[in-house]
Amino acid sequence: MSVIIINPNSTVSMTKAMLAQARRSAPSQSFEGWTSHDGPPAIQGEKDGETAAEPLLKLVEKASKSGVDGIIIGCFDDTALDEAAAISNCPVIGIGQASFHYAALRKKRFSVVTTMSVSVPIIEHNIRSMGLSKYVSKVRASEVPVLELESDPKKASEIIKLEALRAQNLDEISTIILGCAGMVEIYHEVEKELSIETIDPVTCAARCWNWFN
Repeated sequence: MSVIIINPNSTVSMTKAMLAQARRSAPSQSFEGWTSHDGPPAIQGEKDGETAAEPLLKLVEKASKSGVDGIIIGCFDDTALDEAAAISNCPVIGIGQASFHYAALRKKRFSVVTTMSVSVPIIEHNIRSMGLSKYVSKVRASEVPVLELESDPKKASEIIKLEALRAQNLDEISTIILGCAGMVEIYHEVEKELSIETIDPVTCAARCWNWFN
């Protein structure tokens, strides 16, 4: 299958990191990465999501017309996911959507560790709208800005690991979901610190396409 990962923000390095992880995670699929150069540098909260939506949907339409088999929205907020699915001729999956369903289908109670607190209401809304609230304990903000995952990954990793450990120790969960596409580069560092399952949403979305074969 041919799948295009569309990054709704304009940070090319993040697109490349997602693409590399998708290819490692699902080597039987064919992935391509597109960057929304007219989007904001990062998506943190509702305003950024609104700014990102229009250029993202133009890319979704272009990808759909190209005859691709599937599209991944490469933002944990699942930016404009419903609108993208409505205009596309192929399946569209959000990385947040994929990770929530992966956990819920296996009856895993989870917490999300995301970047900024401004993203928490969006993620909580998305989980509710999918009917999966009973599986989530808490959506936690590490207060690490998205772009700091790129500019200072070591510092970002340490902060996110601490928040993930708090979730593991306090939230009565069996799984932690990393709540940002930009965390793909620190996924293994966080995973090593925990005794419970850690879900990387990019990996999760990439592997979903095995269902369609």
